Amino acid sequence: MVALVLPRLVGPAGVRRSASVAERNLTALKSAYWLVLLSGFLEPVLYLFSIGVGVGALVGDLTLPGGQVVSYAAFVAPAMLASSAMSGALSETTFNFFGKMKYMKLYDGVIATPVQPFEIALGELGWAMIRGSLYSAAFLVIMVALDLTTGLRALLAFPAAVLVGFAFGALGMTVSTLMRSWQDFDLMGSAQFTLFLFSGTFVPAEAYPAVLRWVVEVTPLYRSVHLLRGISVGTSGWSWLLDLAYLLVLTVVMLVVASGRMGRLLYK
Repeated sequence: MVALVLPRLVGPAGVRRSASVAERNLTALKSAYWLVLLSGFLEPVLYLFSIGVGVGALVGDLTLPGGQVVSYAAFVAPAMLASSAMSGALSETTFNFFGKMKYMKLYDGVIATPVQPFEIALGELGWAMIRGSLYSAAFLVIMVALDLTTGLRALLAFPAAVLVGFAFGALGMTVSTLMRSWQDFDLMGSAQFTLFLFSGTFVPAEAYPAVLRWVVEVTPLYRSVHLLRGISVGTSGWSWLLDLAYLLVLTVVMLVVASGRMGRLLYK
């Protein structure tokens, strides 16, 4: 199935139609939406200052598995960056996407045109990444200003953060196609908060018992945190390749599943 849809992804006509879906979201923006963007950005920043800097003054420095010693704020900041990319992407591809598909019936009209479900999914994912990229870029500026990473590492971390957003955006769209009502989003919110707390965000994964550590290390947010932390503080290792492969596979698989689910829902 991946082999069938990927050529459409790179085809010029498919790209133009996907871009039109994203452009529609841009033209439909209202002034109040920027307040939503601001609130989504402030949450990880407040966590960084309250826990990373505030609690970090009590915790002191941490020794990473490779032996590198970093401040607690430098340890937490990449995790907040990953969480920010996750939250921005999920907000667009869950609540907003579900509302447009289930209640506004927006996509029922779209599929009457040459636009296909996969192109709708790709366009919505691209729009979600605009929001996620704004969060990531602004947060990286704060990290550099606080001397939690260098400018060069921030430049390297930005495309990695964009990839994190793509992965969670595709995952969010898949979840949205499985939702029956708004009440189901309570479960998603609980799962998202659990990931936030237990993905090596505030303590190293090595601090957990062996069984729990294995569960933590297979979650998408942990792989995202591990990748961005490695780039931000300069640790090295082949595990970066594992993180990248994990996120790329997750993006492609979830995008294919989401478009397939959309096709079945819209054409029934």
